[in-house]
Amino acid sequence: YAFTTLGVTPGMLHLRGANIQILDLPGLIEGASSGRGRGREVLSVVRTADLIVFVLDAKHVQLYSTLFSELYENRVRINETPPQIKISRTSRGGLTIFHSVDLGLEESTIKGVLMEYGIVNADVTIRETLNLDSLIDGIMGNCVYKKSLVVINKSDSIGPSKFNSISKELAEHGVPSENILYISAKEELGIEEFKESIWDSLGFMQIYMDKPGRGPDYEEPLILKKGATIRHACEELGGDFLATFRFARVNGSSAKHDDQIVGIDHVLLDEDVLRLVLKRQ
Repeated sequence: YAFTTLGVTPGMLHLRGANIQILDLPGLIEGASSGRGRGREVLSVVRTADLIVFVLDAKHVQLYSTLFSELYENRVRINETPPQIKISRTSRGGLTIFHSVDLGLEESTIKGVLMEYGIVNADVTIRETLNLDSLIDGIMGNCVYKKSLVVINKSDSIGPSKFNSISKELAEHGVPSENILYISAKEELGIEEFKESIWDSLGFMQIYMDKPGRGPDYEEPLILKKGATIRHACEELGGDFLATFRFARVNGSSAKHDDQIVGIDHVLLDEDVLRLVLKRQ
C-alpha cells in the first residue's frame, strides 16, 4: 500500500557471497526536494546509494515522472555520466575553450554561463557535446550520478497488453526496456531475476581465493567491482597483503594459461581463482 513506509527501513540481501544493504525509503511526493513529506531526509539517503530502484505499482506507473523530477531537482542524475568538462582556473587571460568535438552550444553562450557562475579566467576543456543543463552540471560539480532499475510490482494484476504500454510510457522518460523488471511480491514472481539485475547493475564479480593447503574457497568468494586489479584485491583483504605482495598466480578467464604468474596491476575477471605469493617477514 502506498505511503505505509514512514522511515528508512534497512535490510540485507545476501547474494553470491556479497552482503548488499537494501534501504526501503518512504515514497517521494511532489515538492520533496523542497522538504515536503520528509523529502530532504529521504533524498539525502538516495545521494549516498550505489543503485536506485524505483518500485512502482503496475497501475500507477505515471508516478515515475514525479520521482524522477524530485531527484533531478535534488541534483541526482539517473543513468547519466558526469559531463566531460575540465575547468582550470587561471589568474588572468579570460576564458579559453579547448574542444575536439561539436560543442552543441555557441562558445559565446558557454563563456556567458561560466561568467554567470563567477568563472572569468580559466582554461576550459570540453570532451563531449553539451546542452545547457549538462554545462551547468559540469560547472557546479555538485551532482551525483546513479544507476537505476525500475521495478513494476503487482504485475500479476495486469494483462499482457499493459506491459507494452508501460514500456512505452517509461521510454518517454528515457528508461530503456532492459532496465524495467516485472515482479509480484505477493506471488513471489520475478524475484530471482530482480536479484540478478541488482548484481549486474552494481557491477560485482566473484574472486575465489586459493588458500595454501586448502585450495580455492568457493564458499566465501572475495567480492570486487568489475575492472578490479590484484591491487584492489589486496586492499580489500586488508592486513599486510599489499605491503608484502611478491606476485600472484591466476587461473580463470583473465589468465592466458593455467597458474599464470602476474603482477599487482593484473586485471581480474569474474570467477578467477587467485593465489597471492607474499614476502616473508
